[in-house]
This record gives sequence, structure tokens and C-alpha cells, in this order.
Amino acid sequence: MSAEAADREAATSSRPCTPPQTSWFEFLLEEALLEQHLQKPSPDPPPVQLIVQFLEQASKPSVNEQNQVQPPPDNKRNRILKLLALKVAAHLKWDLDVLEKSLSVPVLNMLLNELLCISKVPPGTKHVDVDLSSLPPTTAMAILLYNRWAIRTIVQSSFPVKQVKPGPPQLNVMNQMQQEKELTENILKVLKEQAADSILVLEGALKLNKDLYVHTIRTLDLLAMEPGMVNGETESSTAGLKISAEEIQCQVCYDLGAIYFQQGSTNAAVHENAKEKFFKTRELIAKIGSSSPHFTIDEERLAGYCQACGVLTSSSDDATQQADPYSQIHSCMKSGNYQEVVKIFLEDNLTLSLPVQFRQSVLRELFQKAQQGNDALDEVCFKVCVCNTVCDVLQDRIIDIQFCQLFLKPCKEKIDFLLEVCSRSINLENASEALKRKMAAFLKSLCLGLEDLQLVFMVSSHELFIKLLKDDERKLLLDQMRKRSPRINLCTKPVTSFYDIPASASVNIGQLEHQLILSVDPWRIRQILIELHGMTSERQFWTISNKWEVPNVYGNVILGIKDNLTRDLVYILMAKGLHCCAIKDFVHAKQLFAACLELVTEFSPKLRQVMLNEMLLLDIYTHEAGAGASGERPPSDLISRVRGYLEMRVPDIPLRQVIAEECVAFLLNWRENEYLTMQVPLPLVQTNPYVKLGQLLAATCKELPGPKESRRTAKDLWEVVVQICSVSNQHKRGNDGRVSLIKHRESTLGIMYSLQSVDFEAVAVTVKELVNYALTINANNHFWLIIQADIYFATNQYSAALHYYLQAGAVCSDFFNKMVPPDVYTDQVIKRMIKCCSLLNCHTQVAILCQFLREVDYKTAFKALQEQNSHDAMDSYYEYIWDVTILEYLTYLHHKRGETDKRQIAIKAIGQTELNASNPEEVLQLAAQRRKKKFLQAMAKLYF
Repeated sequence: MSAEAADREAATSSRPCTPPQTSWFEFLLEEALLEQHLQKPSPDPPPVQLIVQFLEQASKPSVNEQNQVQPPPDNKRNRILKLLALKVAAHLKWDLDVLEKSLSVPVLNMLLNELLCISKVPPGTKHVDVDLSSLPPTTAMAILLYNRWAIRTIVQSSFPVKQVKPGPPQLNVMNQMQQEKELTENILKVLKEQAADSILVLEGALKLNKDLYVHTIRTLDLLAMEPGMVNGETESSTAGLKISAEEIQCQVCYDLGAIYFQQGSTNAAVHENAKEKFFKTRELIAKIGSSSPHFTIDEERLAGYCQACGVLTSSSDDATQQADPYSQIHSCMKSGNYQEVVKIFLEDNLTLSLPVQFRQSVLRELFQKAQQGNDALDEVCFKVCVCNTVCDVLQDRIIDIQFCQLFLKPCKEKIDFLLEVCSRSINLENASEALKRKMAAFLKSLCLGLEDLQLVFMVSSHELFIKLLKDDERKLLLDQMRKRSPRINLCTKPVTSFYDIPASASVNIGQLEHQLILSVDPWRIRQILIELHGMTSERQFWTISNKWEVPNVYGNVILGIKDNLTRDLVYILMAKGLHCCAIKDFVHAKQLFAACLELVTEFSPKLRQVMLNEMLLLDIYTHEAGAGASGERPPSDLISRVRGYLEMRVPDIPLRQVIAEECVAFLLNWRENEYLTMQVPLPLVQTNPYVKLGQLLAATCKELPGPKESRRTAKDLWEVVVQICSVSNQHKRGNDGRVSLIKHRESTLGIMYSLQSVDFEAVAVTVKELVNYALTINANNHFWLIIQADIYFATNQYSAALHYYLQAGAVCSDFFNKMVPPDVYTDQVIKRMIKCCSLLNCHTQVAILCQFLREVDYKTAFKALQEQNSHDAMDSYYEYIWDVTILEYLTYLHHKRGETDKRQIAIKAIGQTELNASNPEEVLQLAAQRRKKKFLQAMAKLYF
């Protein structure tokens, strides 16, 4: 039995086993004063907070007879208190992780300085000048503990700290916190000045290569004895708790790595030091384990450090180390070795070890670099996207839209790489049937999505395709493709290449049709059609692509052309031009439309006007996407052409509704309000509903700066909007199949609805979209903000409504530092805010807002204050009340309820001199305005 155990047994046999019913502090202090220093068994270990209590008691200043404050006396009581603090730390085995989590920097600094003192380290000694190997083991360990804590504290101070939300301000607590903050900053300043010395001490400790000992409760008791009673045991190499050399090196390496990592952001050499220390830590943990009884290393944090440093983790032998995929990819992205990235992704498709989020993040980074002008990355983006897509297929995830976009224009090289990825992503010998079916389904859908015969043959003749799909499945697939396009004639037998098929008329036609689909050159299109019509006269070549769409109003005219070649050419040129316009390829669209215009001018005045109209729309789109986007006004001839289109009276011309819409929108966008309101011909207003709507919009814009009473046009505009949103069976379709927006009555624009026919949801959606768009243009327009708030109010979203009511007031009052204009916070708006607060159970806010009305609503205020289930801050809002009647009611209410504290708060609010009824009116107004400001700012912080 050890001496410590024997002493403990002797002590426990003569004294009670549990402490008396007092605090731990009083119990241990009593034991210490009685010089009973042995550790006694107890229900729980002494809490670490005892250290704080002991050191605070020991460091209390004294007051002499002249009432002068003196430093804490060095008496027996204070020495025992310090010793008790050290014993608690010894009981915790000097675990810095535990001590740092529970003790502040000043307290831990005091504790470790006491440890240095009791370990016979002379005060003021520079640790860097001391030879650790010549010191007693416990003294060397005390120096190591202090310097480890020093650099750990420096590292910890560099991390961002989440601010704790303070409670109600208390002066004494705030002063204490401020003093502790200043003391901590002073200690940190000293530690940072000595950081270089601390690092040298720890680097020296790595060279010791011998076991050390840390103080225990027993060795601390021996040190506290009178000098004549010490038998020299504390100076020997076996006193205290043994810490092996490897454990010491592991702790010191980790702490040095952390400080080097912090310093290495701008110094590559220091960064290498951090890498070396972390690697050594991993090596030692692998040898001694991470859960040593004397220390703990956060392995997750260590792994993060290692990954950040690029530490090689698979083996300690540099010759055989291999980086993990994450480090490899990071290194490749940094060095620009993108082909290696593709290789890693391709290899991982078989193991599926990389998370999908990581794969997507790498692809996003590549896309961003490609968009910044690195065209060479387009191919890399495609290859990584293909690897991700095949991975998604095998893991039952939806195919990403990026793959579909990159495959809009497939080619032989893309299909080759895709098939290679598919082949290398599945091991047919070991793969499950479910995995094979997923891959087979993907290849089938790929075939069905391809229009190029050559590319179809590449897939259907590939070895993987043949192995995965049975004969009957391949036949079924070919049947589906024949139904999709009767001109495709596929051989069911696999062929090695498209070029192995014997040349034939059908193949030549297929090739030409493929070229016809891809070409956007009008002269090449004409040449291909001439060749096709020379080969066969049985086909209608305007039908070969389902992407070629022409509006019905035009299609009827074009398909009436008797000459087959001309009909095909006009239809295809227009369809391709419209498609290019839709995808904003305005250059090719103009070429195609110009060629079509030249062609139809020879034989059809009607189609000539159609093409002129389409070219006008194209010019509008081109300007809006180009010069117009930067605010440049359109040329005068374009404005004249737009007016000319609206005033056009050519009979029997097929018209697309969208052109009229875009022309009116164009005139509105470029402030042609004078033309729309004063110069547009009356018959045009009466017959063209879009012009009428544009006229009302233009008139409303012109009258906005005027008084509200003159805004008759705004009312007319709203009636038309409601009419558009009305439900009626009387809507008629125009020639292009679209529903007319505004009904006519006897050749005049009629405003005909009743409330029963109004589609209120449609009105709400229209207003919501309008307000949302308006706020993207002018986010600080208080009128739009009020309307947005009204929308939320009407749809029972009261918190959001309050947000926008408050925002409207804030933007027009410099965040309530000025008075909110009365035309913004009208009585109607205030009443809606009151209702919002009431329905949110914020009853005190209701009472305060009742003061904002022109006539204070005492009935609502008193009723709200009677509510006891309030979700707001209640009495903390009393300082915002300036109406004495409401405050007096509050005083009565709290007295009636027996709520003394709240009654005192209300009385205090009444007693403010600036609310005295005898004050001049301007003083009372100023007091009310000041409280309005503070209340609204508090509300804004709550709801913003």
C-alpha cells in the first residue's frame, strides 16, 4: 500500500467520511486551518470554481488603521488559501483543457504563478534562460505548464468569440466585467510580448527526452510543511504524478503547431513548422493513444489543422505517403492541374468516396473560373460535370441541369468521354443488378435524347450498351426511336462506326437534314433545301424538327404558299429567327429575318409586313439588351417605327399580340408619356386595348407629382386592372389564339364588371408582383413600402406587415431621428399597426401606439393594458408612454393587481418633470416626440 493510500486510510478511520453540512469552501478551509491536509473521500470532487473562491479570498486587499488600502498580507491564512487552490488543480491533474474552460485568464494566470512560486522558480526569472534539464522534475513541469498555457491563450484570443447577449444592466456587474476585461487585455499584451520566449522554452522541452513529474496533493502538502520537516522527497525524481516523455512531447508539439499555424498565414517557413509539429503529434498519438489518463488531444481539431496544412496522413514514411483525395484536389486546383482533377473524379466514380456536396463545390469553382475568361476550362467543366452526372445516376439522384445545358450541342468527343466515364464507373463482374439497371436506363435515355444518327450509333454500338441491354430491350428501343422519327433507319446489329454504313440516299438525306437543323446561315439553309428537294419531292422538310415553331397566325399564311421549296424556306427561316430571338442570339436572328424579308418581298406583301413587324420587335429587344440596359435612349427612328406600328391600319395583316404589348411597354419605359396621352389617335385608343392601358399608365405617371384630388386617371387605371382580373365568359380570343385583355362595348372601351366577377386572387397576385418589382427599383419608396405592408396585413401576416410599416417610417425619417410625415403614418396606418400588435399579443405596444392617433384611443389602450398574457416587454416599455392618463391608469391597474414593482415603474414614469401638465405645449410636444422616436427605434430593432 502506498504512503498516500495509508495516510488516507488512517485519516478516514479517525474522522467522519463526509464533510459537514457547509459549503465546500468552508469545509476545506476548516480542514486546512486545522492543518489536516490529507485528501478525504467525499461524494463529489471539489468543483473547479473553488479555485476562484480560494484565490479571490487570498488576494483581497487589506485596510490598515488609517483606512488605507494595502496589498493582501502574506499570512498563514492566505498561504493556506493559495495552497487549497493549487490542490484543487492538482486533483484535476493540471488538465489545461478543463482549467481553461472554467477559469478566466486572470484567475488562471494567478494560479500558474502560484505554482511557479511554490515550485521554487524565483520571481522575475526569464524562463528562456533556465536549463530545464538541470531543474527538479516538478519545477521543470511547472515552467512547461505556464508556457504551454501562455501560447494556448494567445492562440485562443485570435479566435472570434460570440458575444453573449447582456441581461438587464447592473452597475456593479458592469464595473466588474470592465475591470476583468482590462485585466485580461493587459495579461494578453504581456503574454504576446513574451511569446517568442515561450516558444523557445517549449522547443527546448522537446529535446529533454525524459519523464517529468507534476505536483499532486501530497507533494503540495510536503512543500507547505515547515522547512525542518521536509525530508527532501520533493526534490527527488519520483515525487508527484509521472508524465512520460512521449506524453510531454505530444502536448508540446500540438501547442507549438497551433501557435505556428496562427503565425504562418504570411510566413511559409512558419507554416512548414506547424505542419511538422502536427505531423509529429499524429505520430505520437498513434503510438501512445489519444486518451491518455494525463492529457487529451482534440483529434477532430487536429485533423482540421492537418488538412489545412496539407499534412500527409496515410503513413509516417515520406517515401510511401499518399495524400487523401481532398488534399490532392485542393493542390491540383491551386496549381492549375485540372486534368488531374478529372482523373481523381473519374477514379472516385468507382469507389464513390467523395461526398456529392464536395463534388458540386469543385464544379462550381471551375465554372466561376471559366466565366472569368478562362476558355480552356470549358472542357474541364464538361468532364467534371459528366463524372458527377454518372455518379448521380448510380446513386439515384436527379441529373443536374448543368449537364443538360452542356449537352445541348453533343458531339463525337463528348459522347466518347461520356461512354468512357460510364465504362469506368461500373465493374460489370461485381456490380449488383440494380446498379446495372440504373446504368442501362441512363444509356437508353441518352439514345432517345440524341438526334444525330452518328452519335446514336456510337452509343448503341458500344460494348457497355450491348452488355447491359438484352436483345429484346435494344429492339424495343429502336422501335421507340422509329416512332419518334420515321426517317431514322437504325441497324439492330452493332456497328463499329457510323462511317462503316454503306452510303445510300437515305443516309445522305439524313446527313443533310442534320446539317439543316444545326445551321443558322440563311444561305446555307437555302442551299441544303435545294439539295434535299432535288433528292426527293415527297417530304415536308419544315417538319423535321419539333423545335421549329411558328405562331398559328403566321403558320396559316406560310403553309398556304404553293411552291414546296419556298414554303419550307420561309417557314424554317422564320422559325430559326424566332428561336434565335428567344435565346437572345440577336445577330443570327437579324440575318435570318433579313433573308426571309428579302424572299417574301418578291411575292407576298402580307408576309413582307409580317417580317417588318418581327424585325421591329427584334430591334426593340436588341436595344433593351444592349444600349438600353445602360440607360441610353433609343434612336428617334426606332421610336417612330414603334409609333407607326401602333397606328398601322393595313387590313388582313396577321398580328402577334406580343408586338403590341412590347411597343406600348417600350414607349412607357422611355417616358413617351406625352405621345401616349396627347398625340395617340383616338380611334387607336378605342380599338387597341394595350394602347388604352398604356395611355392610362402614362397619364397616371404624369399626374403623380400633382395633388391627390387630381388623380382621376389613377382611378381609371385601377378599374381597368380590376377588369382585366375579372372572371367572365365573354372573353374572346384574337386571331393568334390569345385571350383579349379588355372587353369592348359598341366599339368603345367599356369598364364592365361587378364584384361577383372579380378574381380577387388575381388582383392580389397582380398587386404583389407590381409592388415587389417596384421595390427592386426603389427600395426606399415609403408609399410602396406601405402598400407592401398593407398586402401582408390583408393576408394576415402581421409580423411582416409591421416590418414594412416600420421600414416605411424609417426611410422617410432618417431612422426615426426626424418626425415621420403625417401622410405616411396616417391614422389608418397607425390603426393597422395597432391591430397587428394586438393579434401578436403585444398589448403594451398597442397602448403606446394608441397615443400616436390624432385623438388618443383610450378605450383600446385600457383594454390592451388589462390583458395579462402579453408577449412584449410590458413594463420596460413604460418609458415610451407620454400620455399621463394612460400612465395613471397603469398605476391604478398594478395597484389593483398587487404588482408593486410595476406600479413603482409607472409612478416613476409619471414623475418625470417633462410630462408635467403645467409645462408649455412645446415642451410637452418635445417630450412626446422624443418618446415616439425611441419607441419606433426599439420596434424597428425588434422587427427588422
